[in-house]
Amino acid sequence: MDGEGPVAVICGGGKLPAEVLRAASDRGRRVVAIAIKGEADPSVEAFSPVHLGWGQIGKLASHLEREKVRDLVMIGSITRRPELREIVSDLGTMRRLPKILASLAGGDDSLLKKVIRFFEAEGFRVVGAHEVAPQLLAQPGCMAGTPPKGEVLADLELGAATVAELGRLDIGQAAVCFHGRIIAVEGAEGTDSMLERCRELRERGRVRGKGGVLVKCAKPGQDLRVDLPTIGPGTVQRVRDAGLSGIAIEAGRVLIAERAETVALAARSGVFLYGISGGISGKAASAQAEGGQ
Repeated sequence: MDGEGPVAVICGGGKLPAEVLRAASDRGRRVVAIAIKGEADPSVEAFSPVHLGWGQIGKLASHLEREKVRDLVMIGSITRRPELREIVSDLGTMRRLPKILASLAGGDDSLLKKVIRFFEAEGFRVVGAHEVAPQLLAQPGCMAGTPPKGEVLADLELGAATVAELGRLDIGQAAVCFHGRIIAVEGAEGTDSMLERCRELRERGRVRGKGGVLVKCAKPGQDLRVDLPTIGPGTVQRVRDAGLSGIAIEAGRVLIAERAETVALAARSGVFLYGISGGISGKAASAQAEGGQ
């Protein structure tokens, strides 16, 4: 997507939106930053964003039209709902309200998919952060620490097989395996809370000794445009605190936030960081790791 015209990045919370803006700009795209009020991190200010509330759809659409934007990226955390006063004070939003309600009504699609459908109906193309900033994705092989082998490699293999099944059932994106046992799987609580449970298991003596692997991958058929699995420095810290040996993530389909800091922290903490390629089945992961030793 190098140099394919301007791309707008709707920035939620966290450092990741600024990284996507910078990476897309480095690849030759003109970036248009939209900072969501009450959500966007100060780091996006370097890109002279327009500040809008979630309810100001009309102002957002008008701004993107003036900037001749077609491609749209949504990235970052969201913790609050649109405020009613933002909606009723934006004539463009009020005019689009029937279309918004129609987009959100009915069906089993996730809310994120419905949001995509609305923006596409407005004439925009919703693209993923991985499409405009692929350099932020995990690479195949060992990115930090010592490549997994022996019992740790067996845990990685079991974790990859577990996550593949979790994804098939649409349960979660991650699992933790320790000495041949599945000790945690990710549900609606997310990866961070799952790792906190692992730490508590160790503190209570339910898990003893060093070892174990966090495996995180995208679900089969997952829409990476708005739901891209991500790890960052906080993930490494929680893995370290849980006493695990390392992290295995799906190369090309998991994003590494604050990459330099994440890799450096993993190396300092004695936590390996490994990118699985060629599928996420246990056998594929094991064969790749053994081939890289």
